[in-house]
Amino acid sequence: MPEQKPLPLAEFVILLALMTSVMALSIDAVLPALGVIGEELNVANTNDSQLVLSAMFFGFAIGQLCAGPLSDSYGRKPVIYWGYVIFIIGCIISALASDFNSMLFGRLLQGLGAASPRIVSIALVRDGYSGRQMARIMSIVMAIFIIVPAVAPAIGQGVMALSGWRHIFTLLLCTALVAFSWFALRQPETLSAENRRTFSMASIISGMKELLSQRIVAGYTIASGIIFGAFLGYLNSAQQIFQTTYKTGNYFAIYFGAAALTIGLASAFNSKVVVKHGMRFLTWWALCVLTAISFLFLAYVMQQAGVPNLWSFMAWLLAAFFCIGILFGNFNALAMEPVGHMAGLGAAVVGSVSTFISIPIGWVIGNQFDNTVIPLVAGFAILGLISIIALYWTEKRG
Repeated sequence: MPEQKPLPLAEFVILLALMTSVMALSIDAVLPALGVIGEELNVANTNDSQLVLSAMFFGFAIGQLCAGPLSDSYGRKPVIYWGYVIFIIGCIISALASDFNSMLFGRLLQGLGAASPRIVSIALVRDGYSGRQMARIMSIVMAIFIIVPAVAPAIGQGVMALSGWRHIFTLLLCTALVAFSWFALRQPETLSAENRRTFSMASIISGMKELLSQRIVAGYTIASGIIFGAFLGYLNSAQQIFQTTYKTGNYFAIYFGAAALTIGLASAFNSKVVVKHGMRFLTWWALCVLTAISFLFLAYVMQQAGVPNLWSFMAWLLAAFFCIGILFGNFNALAMEPVGHMAGLGAAVVGSVSTFISIPIGWVIGNQFDNTVIPLVAGFAILGLISIIALYWTEKRG
């Protein structure tokens, strides 16, 4: 078989956006159904329905540790293939779930499978690009990909209205099949045989030690996990905040989509200015602004008994998410910059460790939901400050 030519950049970026969007669609399309799923599967505590999200992120964190090293040893494409197979099995289990434990197991498998296309896609980019160009491509991917979480809740609501929440997982299955087929037919392997690492636990442990011993890698991974924890706290509680606290009903999808589009706008902005201004300058700027506006808004929220009017909450949320959009792409690129010689393992460690950090943080914020926005805003403020300290530690001695 003749060697495949590299994809045109535009097609490459769109394909990566589709592949990474499977994870986002699996989270955001399910959000409107959390309450119904909890009721139908007999969840005792309303906040426990958030475990439908946490289980997927937990599987995602584990999957990254496996997918990255395997892709460094056996190539990018086979690992992505297996990831889609596992994801599809998880979708089937969740769609047929008759109890909450079965649902969580299916979601765990979905996260485990989604990790391969998500994390190995970063390695695909790192195989061909580095530095600010890598950051620019990742920002473009994020800008396209963000359309999915912007419309996913509306899609989930539409599927529920037409055929019930179980068919949301049928939609996820079909999306995975499309991405799988496009990738298999068009994307060439980017890791040549001579650049592959021998797969062994010893080599993985050695590589992890090498990665985490680098202050830049460790520091930006920790900071990324802290900020993503705040964002995960929002995902966990968004449906309750909008539909229970603010009683937006089906308009939840519109408010959620507006916030998601703000992240996309910020990613597009970042892709335009990062080459000129650099990742570190933009990261510090965004993080300091995020922390400052969150502390200021928290003071206002406390004066409003924890429930400010919806428009003031949205103003803070949109400003905060613009900062988040700048941080997401730059954090990953900065952490990955020193690890081009082991991009698969590097992407796995950075992604997995940051996700493991974020899961308990997001769960604490979401589980503190008390019909006010205090836990969410306080979480953003405090975690922003902690992330600033982590970055100061990283850069001061990096």
